[in-house]
Amino acid sequence: MTEIMHFAAQYLAAAGISFIEKKADDSHTNLGFSVRNQQLETHPLSTNGDVLCLNYNTFSLDWSSPKFSASFFLEDKTHLQALEWLHNSAKIFLGKEYKYQFHYALPNLIDDSFIYELNISELSELASLRTVAQSTILETLKELNLKSEVRVWPHHFDTGAYASLNSKLDLGLGMAIPDEVVNEHYFYISGYKEGKSVETINMEILTEGEWKNNGFKGAVLPVKKVEKDKAIQFFTSVVKEYAKVGELS
Repeated sequence: MTEIMHFAAQYLAAAGISFIEKKADDSHTNLGFSVRNQQLETHPLSTNGDVLCLNYNTFSLDWSSPKFSASFFLEDKTHLQALEWLHNSAKIFLGKEYKYQFHYALPNLIDDSFIYELNISELSELASLRTVAQSTILETLKELNLKSEVRVWPHHFDTGAYASLNSKLDLGLGMAIPDEVVNEHYFYISGYKEGKSVETINMEILTEGEWKNNGFKGAVLPVKKVEKDKAIQFFTSVVKEYAKVGELS
């Protein structure tokens, strides 16, 4: 279900590309996660506040605005059927053309005949992971007095935040889906100095999580292995180590 939701989220990213002015940092493609509604949401796509959503509870694409709503349930539907619904509904509700085009490689290349299958228990677990990630990152930012939005970036499908620690160091932190770094959902945090990743090889050993320095340079912690307070402790201890780097600069 992780791969399926990753792919389905591209419908929302394409809406951002189709209907929102392009941003240099690609933020027009990123998504919010509503804990209350258990869904991914685009930025407003019109002056009326029209939003395209991917709902974890109903496994559906939903148009939502103050004036109307419409849903397309993905289970047993094809990729082509989803595209047809998006093209037609965008013309009706926005009066604009929806384009399924990207400037980055899709996570998985599938054809028009791909059929969406639903595993309810797995999807519920994924919703819980997004909820935990959202609340943990927001509380971490508040505790450390860091300023950032928390957004889901459709290319890598991570829930992430980016904040300046001080004038010398920036931080990227969030929750990533399983990949070559960790084979399960995991919290991550990395430091950047003058746009380059900070080396972690000489960092102090962490009580929670571990440092990585090959490819990805930063610290990681599997989500399932900790409660939220331990996750916040992980982020906080890593930030303290990065702060030392700034002091030595």
